Amino acid sequence: FLMTGYKTEVVTKKPSTRQEYKSLEKKKASPEQSDTKDRRRLRQRIRLFPIWFRLLALVLMTGLALIAGAMIGYGVVGDGHPMDVLQWSTWQHIIDLVVKESPSA
Repeated sequence: FLMTGYKTEVVTKKPSTRQEYKSLEKKKASPEQSDTKDRRRLRQRIRLFPIWFRLLALVLMTGLALIAGAMIGYGVVGDGHPMDVLQWSTWQHIIDLVVKESPSA
């Protein structure tokens, strides 16, 4: 063992001949080849956040981006008060402008 700072490192002797290298590789490979189920289990990815949490976060961030965009568009571009976007009367006025009744004959 070598002590370098707070870490401990194991010093191993490097193989000096080709035969030593091959025997070292065989020793490393033999446990992995004998148990393929363990290899598959080791390769399985462990997620930090579950998929349902990712989807929920995506929906929430999309909603926040939509609200923020409407507030910026109405408050900065439209010269209105940004908090008016969250009131139903503002949206009702916009709907009335878009779906204008045609004059009766």
